[in-house]
Amino acid sequence: MPSPPVDTPTPTRWHHDAVTHARQHSPQVVAHRGASEDAPEHTLAAYRKAIEDGADALECDVRLTADGHLVCVHDRRVNRTSNGRGAVSALELAELAALDFGSWKNRDEEPDWEHRPEDREATSVLTLERLLELIADAGRRVELAVETKHPTRWAGQVEERLLHLLKRFGLDSPATAQESPVRVMSFSARSLHRMRAASPTLPTVYLMQFVSPRLRDGRLPAGVRIAGPSIRIVRNHPAYVERLKRAGHQVHVWTVNEPEDVDLCVELGIDAIITNRPRAVLHQLGR
Repeated sequence: MPSPPVDTPTPTRWHHDAVTHARQHSPQVVAHRGASEDAPEHTLAAYRKAIEDGADALECDVRLTADGHLVCVHDRRVNRTSNGRGAVSALELAELAALDFGSWKNRDEEPDWEHRPEDREATSVLTLERLLELIADAGRRVELAVETKHPTRWAGQVEERLLHLLKRFGLDSPATAQESPVRVMSFSARSLHRMRAASPTLPTVYLMQFVSPRLRDGRLPAGVRIAGPSIRIVRNHPAYVERLKRAGHQVHVWTVNEPEDVDLCVELGIDAIITNRPRAVLHQLGR
C-alpha cells in the first residue's frame, strides 16, 4: 500500500492537530440534557454529573405545565422518559412530581455516579427553577442554554414565563450578550423574536435541522447572532459554517457525540459543541 502524501494527516496526526487547535480555540462544551449518556436526561442527577465532569454549559428543553411551571422535558408527552403517560401541558406539576423520570435508563449501563433510591429528587421531574438554583450553587461559572419547544398550546406564555423566571435570578437583561450566562435557543424564529423584543441583550440561538434556501448565504433571522445547525448539516455542508462565520455569527452544533465529529467541529472553528458526553469530549479536547 503506498504511503499517504506528506500533507495528508493520518488519523493520529489529525487527532493531534485537532487537540492543538482545540486548546487554542477552546470551543465551549455544552452538556445536552445534562450528562445524558451517563444519567437519565433532564434529571438533577444528569446535570450534577455534567457540572462534576467540567461542562462549560448545560442545555435543557423547557415546557409549560397546566399550572404554569416550566419543567425540563424534551418530548411533548412524558411517555418515553417516565413511568407515566400524557402531555406535559395537560399535567400539573404535582402530577409530574409523582412520576419516576429515571428508571427507564438501562441499569446495566449505569456509570460511576451513585444512584441513591432515597434521593428521589435526583430522578424526579426537574423544574427550570431548580436547575437555575443548581447552577447558582455550582461554585464556578456554568452557562445555560434553554430551548423553547414548539409548537405548543401555550403560544407566547412559555417565553413570558421564562423571562419572568430569569428576572428572579437577575439573568433577564445582561449588560451585553457576551456577558450573559444564559442563552435561549429555538427552531422557532417567532419564539426568538419574542425573546429579543422583551430582552434585546439576551443572546438567542436559531436551531436548524436543515438550511433554509433563504439563509444559505449565512444570514439568520433578525437579531439572532448564533446559529445552531445539526452535526448532519456540518458534516454535509462544512462550507456553510464558513459562510456563517463570515457573516459574523457564532456557531453552536448539536448533538456531537462521535470523536470524528468533535475533530471536525474543532477544525471548522465551531464555538460550542453540544454533546451527551461532556466528559469524553473534554478529554478529547485535552481539557
